[in-house]
Parts: sequence; C-alpha cells; structure tokens
Amino acid sequence: MSSSSSLAAAAAAARKRALTEQKFSELSPALSPEVVKALRAGGFRRCTPVQAAAIPLLLSHKDVAVAAATGSGKTLAFVVPVVDILRRRPSPPKPHEVLGIIISPTRELSSQIYNVAQPFFATLKGVTSMLLVGGLDIKAELKKLEEEGANILVGTPGKLFDVMERLDTLNYKNLEILILDEADRLLDLGFQKQITSIISKLPKLRRTGLFSATQTEAVKELAKAGLRNPVRVEVKTEAKPTSKDGAQQELGPSKTPLGLRLEYMICEASKKSSQLVDFLVQNNGKKIMVYFATCACVDYWAVVLPLLDSLKGSPIIPYHGKMKQGPREKALSSFSALSSGILVCTDVAARGLDIPHVDLIVQYDPPQDPNVFIHRAGRTARYDQEGDAIVFLLPKEDTYVEFLKRRGVPLTERECSTNAADIVPQIRSAALGDRNVMEKGLTAFVSFVRAYKEHHCSYIFRWKDLEIGNLAMEYGLLQIPSMPEVKHHSLSLEGFTPVDDVDVTKIKYKDKAREKQRQKTLKRKAEELAQKPETEKRKRKAPEKPEKPKRKKTGKQRQAVQTKEDIDELGHEYRLLKKLKRGVIDEDEYEKLTGFGDSNDGDSSDGGDPDLDERKERGNKVLKKVKQKGNAKGSRKFVGSKQKSRRR
Repeated sequence: MSSSSSLAAAAAAARKRALTEQKFSELSPALSPEVVKALRAGGFRRCTPVQAAAIPLLLSHKDVAVAAATGSGKTLAFVVPVVDILRRRPSPPKPHEVLGIIISPTRELSSQIYNVAQPFFATLKGVTSMLLVGGLDIKAELKKLEEEGANILVGTPGKLFDVMERLDTLNYKNLEILILDEADRLLDLGFQKQITSIISKLPKLRRTGLFSATQTEAVKELAKAGLRNPVRVEVKTEAKPTSKDGAQQELGPSKTPLGLRLEYMICEASKKSSQLVDFLVQNNGKKIMVYFATCACVDYWAVVLPLLDSLKGSPIIPYHGKMKQGPREKALSSFSALSSGILVCTDVAARGLDIPHVDLIVQYDPPQDPNVFIHRAGRTARYDQEGDAIVFLLPKEDTYVEFLKRRGVPLTERECSTNAADIVPQIRSAALGDRNVMEKGLTAFVSFVRAYKEHHCSYIFRWKDLEIGNLAMEYGLLQIPSMPEVKHHSLSLEGFTPVDDVDVTKIKYKDKAREKQRQKTLKRKAEELAQKPETEKRKRKAPEKPEKPKRKKTGKQRQAVQTKEDIDELGHEYRLLKKLKRGVIDEDEYEKLTGFGDSNDGDSSDGGDPDLDERKERGNKVLKKVKQKGNAKGSRKFVGSKQKSRRR
C-alpha cells in the first residue's frame, strides 16, 4: 500500500471520528423540534464532541468554559443553546429587552456567527437580533436600537461597550445567556477592560459560556470573574500518525483537527521565496491561504506573486487588518466564492473564520505567538473535512518543530524541492521597472525584521542571528535598507549580490499619474534649494568641523551653579509671597505664578480656592527654604536684603 493511500485512509478514518454517535434529536435535555428541523436543514444530524458536551450543560443551567481544537464546531455549540433557551420563555420579550449577547474578537468572526445563527434565530417568534461591529455608522445603529430595540446582540467588545455606554434604553435585567467566543483572543487584543465593563452591567443570575481553542491563565482569571462554578470542558483529538507510512504514533492527545496533515520545510533564507512559489505551482488548482508576518509583507507579495511567470493567471487576493472595511469584506467574500486561488494574509485571518473548502495552509512566516500556529492551520480540515498545512523554517529555527511537538502539535518533514526555479531575477526585474515594487519590497523587509524581534519564542527566533544579506535576496531587493538593526548590531550581510550600475533614485513608477506627481515633488525641492543663498549652499556642502570636546566641570563648579539656581528660584518665590501679603497680587495669580494652582480651570473637586491656612503653610515652607539656603556660599547678599525688608 502506497504512502499516499495510507494517508488517505487515515484521513477517512479521521473524518468518521470527527463526529460522535450522538444525534441532535436525542440530546438530553431535548432540543425543541423547530431547532432540530433547522439543524437538519443545514445538514447537521450528529454532534461533534464539543457540541455533545457543551449543549446539554448550557441547557441544564450550567456555566461552561470550553477548550476545543479549532474547526471542531464551537459556533453551533453555543448558537443552538442560545436559541433553545430563549424558545423556552413563556412569553415573547419586549422590544428593548436584551436576552442574549454573543461577543467575539473580530468583525469578520462576529459577522460569520451572525450569519450562521440566522436560520436558528428565525425560529424565534417575536425575537429580534442585531449585529454590532466596527466600520458601520454608530449613529444609525444607535437610532435603530433606540427606535426598534433588539433581543439578541452579536458583536465585537468595542462596539458593544460603546453602545452600552451611550444608550440607556436597552434593558439587560432579564438577560438569559452571555457567550464569549475566542476568549483568549479577546484578552490578547486588549479588550479586558471592555469585557469587564460589559459583564458588570449584566445580572449575575445568567448562564455564561467561554469558548476558546486554548485555556490560558488570562482566560481562567476571566472565568473566575464571569462564571459561577463553571464546568470545564476540554475536547482533545486522538493521537495522529507522524510518519508518511502512518506507522509511528505520537503518544498523548493532539491539539490539531483530526483531518489535518501538518508538515514543515527547512530551507535557506535566500531560497525561501523560490521554494514558496514552487510549492504554490505544485498545488495549482487548490484553495490556498498563505500567512505572512506583517501587513507590509502581504502588500508586497500580493504585488510580486502575480508578476511571476509561473503564477500568472492565478487569483491572488491580499487580506490584512490595515485594509479599509469595504475592501477587506470584498477580499474575504471573493476568496470564499473561489474554487481555487490564493489568499495572502496576516493573523487577522487566523481565528474563527470559516472559509469554505480551504485545501492548504502555508505559514511562510511562523507566527509571533505560538498559540496562533494551530489557529492558522485550523482554517483547513474543518468539521469532517481533511486538509494540509506546511510551515517554512530557516535552518536556525529547526527547534521550533520539537517545541510544537511538546505542545501536542506533531509535524512531519517535507524536503525542499531540488527543481525550484530561482525567482529573484524576476522580482528584481519587476523592481527595476516599477518604483512601487521596489519601495514595497524595502518596506516589507524592514517590517519583517522588526516583527521578528517581537517573537514570543525569542530563544528559537533570535533576531540577532538573522542573515540580513540572504533575507534581502529572498525579498529580491536591489539594495539593503539603512536601518538601526543592521547598522548597530553587525548582522551578517553575506550572500547579498548588489545590482550593478543602477541608480535607484532614477527608477520610475509604472503608474504614470504617480510618476508625474513624483517628478513635480522633485522639481519643487530642486527649486527650493536653488532659491537658498549661496552661503547656505556652501554651508550645506562643507563638511562639518568636529566640535571641540568640552571640559567637564568640577564638583565645586557644578555645586556652585546648582546653588545659584536654587537661590534664584527661592528668591523669586519669596518676592511673590511678599506681593501677596501686600495685596499687589491676588491668591489665584500667586498660585499660578508659583505653580501651586491647578492648570485645568474649574476641575477642582469643590470648585473653590484652597484654604488660607494651606497657603500660609506653603509660604512658611518657602521662607524656611530661603533661610536654609541663606547659609550657602554666595547667599549673604540675598539674606541681608531679606532682613532689611523684615525691619521695614
């Protein structure tokens, strides 16, 4: 039996194991007939392990904290109980009575949950729902909520927090259930303050579900704050084959979806991009997601890859968090509709997104956070499907494989292709012909190096070991950018072959309008330089003479300077105090001049002036300081004048 057929058989067995024998219609407590009918209409008859565990608990008035592998069916595990709980109410809710809230970390995931839930929400008579995510008109949303209300809210924590702060017409007193999806990601993105505020406005007598692929310490702390004696549910998949013949088995549970085959490839930095393109060509006709470290990297490779001869005609779509909401949604819907194509993306596409029929995940840059590794890979092999994922590693990053293995993520090695065509000349040719390609390459390279410095596994991904010269060749750069990481840390420049006889300042934009604007800018700068006086030009051209090193002041000299400054300051305060006592200035002016007053007008707690005793005490402190400094060297004249003023 061939190795490929062995893998296929293992995948088929995995698909069978992805579902339990438990049917939705036979759950206890029983689901309502309308919900079971909606499940059957969607093709759902048997439960996944997480659904079989979580749904009965939530229906039995239990709080749950669920940890399950990505792609295990968590969305239905909380949507079904939310709907069934609301169906059991004796009477329809009032328009502004909120009964259920579902929170997730991103706009895309919230929108996806809302769309998945629509057939189930439709079974609830007299119950309305609303999606609350960023990028939409908050005023229009507030107006709609105020006029029509909503009984179920699905959205991101930032928008929900904003709505709850601004709008007081919604009533949360009878809330039945709160769901926090991707709870670990909610906390990673810094939403803890908003989550805590939202929970504080909700009744304690409610059901709460925390759903996540990983139960971090932060999630456990959140569970303590928001859940009452929660039942912890952890669903792990079985051990998986780690060799191509399927003979060897990893001991212990795996955190990867059952139908997922994970590989890694170790290759030199200068050949990494060529290996990527060769791998994409080998898998032509599949639906592929390629993950990069930064938004700038996505922008660069989204421009470069379509220019390569071997990938011309392949749909290549960029997707990252800095895109505007409209293009971002369009990119996601376009890729979802494709039967084959390539989505180049960042970690914004790593969590929760259920893109149909993704065949292959390529992690060109390993994620900064190792927890994200499985979330990326989990965009394929969802539910009862199978899929492949591969991560590209540099030779010095090979210990990452053992690190993942110890975390329950076993990988098998894939050899580098010996027939991969060198794409660097094509990239450089594109950069010479279009300034846009050249500039995007430089920006992407700098952003990658700086992102590499932020790796959580810094003992594996050591940025000071980066081979800058080879990395620059990987990106097809014409020159190595001047950056502090290269200047001050002696990173290796070996392996870089500069392009001869090229003046990068003369490379033009292919976009004629953009090049016209660049030429205008260059002409304006030249005219401004020409209008400057000749002497200023000479100054600009003349090399600056090094300044003579200043002699360090002795301790006595520094003390004398400090003493004089202190005496001058105290003298100034003393003179202002005398003016206050004589009535030359009032108390407010005295406070402003001495710095005692509050700079924010009208912000004091009681709205009045400080007590007179406090002002006198401050004045006495000033006099005391003056007396103390009066004994210092050079202060006799000041003390004498002070004594004369007292006699007067």
